[in-house]
Amino acid sequence: MEFEQEFEACIRQLIGNEAESLLTVLRQEEPTVSIRLNGLKSSSTDNDRKVPWCRRGIYLPHREAFTFDPLLHAGCYYVQDASSMIVWQILHRLIDKPVRYLDLCAAPGGKTTAAIDALPVGSLVVANEVVPQRAWVLCENVAKWGAEGCIVTSDQSADFAQLSGFFDVVATDVPCSGEGMMRKDEEAVAQWSPTLVAQCAERQRRIVTDVWPALRQGGVMIYSTCTFNRHENEEIVEYIINELGAESIDLQFPSEWGIASGIGTQAHCYRFFPHKVRGEGLFVSVLRKTGGTTGSPRDGVKKKPTSLKGADKVPAHIKLWVSGKHKFEILDGTITAIPEHYGEVVSHLRSRLHALSSGIKVATVKGQDYVPAHELALSVALNRGSFACYETDYATAIAYLRGEAVAIDAPSGYVLLTYRGVPLGFIKNLGRRANNLYPRQWRIRSGHVPPTPPQII
Repeated sequence: MEFEQEFEACIRQLIGNEAESLLTVLRQEEPTVSIRLNGLKSSSTDNDRKVPWCRRGIYLPHREAFTFDPLLHAGCYYVQDASSMIVWQILHRLIDKPVRYLDLCAAPGGKTTAAIDALPVGSLVVANEVVPQRAWVLCENVAKWGAEGCIVTSDQSADFAQLSGFFDVVATDVPCSGEGMMRKDEEAVAQWSPTLVAQCAERQRRIVTDVWPALRQGGVMIYSTCTFNRHENEEIVEYIINELGAESIDLQFPSEWGIASGIGTQAHCYRFFPHKVRGEGLFVSVLRKTGGTTGSPRDGVKKKPTSLKGADKVPAHIKLWVSGKHKFEILDGTITAIPEHYGEVVSHLRSRLHALSSGIKVATVKGQDYVPAHELALSVALNRGSFACYETDYATAIAYLRGEAVAIDAPSGYVLLTYRGVPLGFIKNLGRRANNLYPRQWRIRSGHVPPTPPQII
């Protein structure tokens, strides 16, 4: 891999004698491969390959054909760079009670699902992505993870300013010049320039300034990038401290993890260099808000419970498809279940933001029929006892994920397909044939399918 001489000069200026080691790794070594297990769906652990800073992070010896593993589509794990899993460690250390959490630049969903795993039960996660196409990918990955308390929105950072002091934690994994991803992404190499770095830094200052009012006084901002230069990292952190009003938090990571300190700053900043850790380039700093907006987390939320549209029209037997206490609504032919204790907050957010998903999509209404939603099959709130279940083999699971017709020996009606005991989705069994209900936009499209599954977990 060839880099611009100007980029190499910047790296040498940044880390001096270590520059050649980093550049050699970027030029010659293959990226590490890692996954993070879904604690809601998988209990597997592998201490020999464990990512040090993430309880369910696992290094793999090489890249697998993940597309052809039904367990990936079922949400049993997420393919994520090990460095990015540090968000799990940060939240695990700092948060010990339910919070309202905003992941501002969330697509494709790796850090969002890590946060879902790390946060205490009862926390509400808002995952936002402004780019529509990426936002729908985020919806898919959040749905596969299966957690209840997550809302996906697609709004500009400035739109969150109206939610004064609403969030306890705001994660800003901001768009950046991507220097830390160069050995994985040739486009990052091709597009790099000092002008791009300056443009990114300007946009990063705007994003954190926009969202700052939404963070409550005493709340925590997690600022991160996947780039190396100081302009997008330490300089933005110092801007947050000096201009917005914050103090940096000392996380005191163990030295054996190989995480480097910030460069040219007194603030607590943490750098993941690929020549020092098994992961890609990452920068992170955690800041506690001391200045600016002083709103409380309850500002603007109606005290009286908000009635949801069409709740009285949801049949009792459909409500039994979902375990736990929920409020139901019918909107545009879709039945949604919202955890009872989130109801008023969800309504408040949906009145102010462009919500793509909130709660659990339970069913769509088609005439006199109620078709179970794929999102319900993947949710941990699914009441499996409401459906006939059929355990598939690998070939049948792949056929289902490709959107093909599958023949099973099961009762007529809606049947929940499982693979290795984990729900994959629904079919409508008609006897001699079955209608495949797997979402068209999620299907495996590759024409080549291996005869045996990849052995990942």
